[in-house]
Amino acid sequence: MKEKLLEILLMLVGRTTGPLTLRLILQPTVAAFFAIRAGLADARAGKTPYFWSLLFHPQNRPDLLRSGWKDVRKVFLLAVILDVAYEIIVFHAVYPLQALLVAAILAIVPYVLIRGITARIAGARKRRSGTRDTPP
Repeated sequence: MKEKLLEILLMLVGRTTGPLTLRLILQPTVAAFFAIRAGLADARAGKTPYFWSLLFHPQNRPDLLRSGWKDVRKVFLLAVILDVAYEIIVFHAVYPLQALLVAAILAIVPYVLIRGITARIAGARKRRSGTRDTPP
């Protein structure tokens, strides 16, 4: 069992070199673009940050998951396809669970983190600029 887990870990770490390594930069960047756009929209609407709402507002969870998936699904699917291509080139086999894990790390994790951070920063700027505009 330990040998199999070590082999999987080495296969995952090995993806940082070799063919198709540019995807390790491009996919999180595209996910970040969509996250920033959504985070700014959240701040304009006065919504709580995305990840916080996912965790602590279960009544909003279905809508939040739907909107998040709408933004990130193409990046996620492309990440899966490119990782499967990498697996075929390097390992001459397909490991679907590893492909899904890598795609989640490259697309979903950056999206969730950056959307929340963007909403917090934009919301703080909005509140700060709003207090300056009001007379004493």
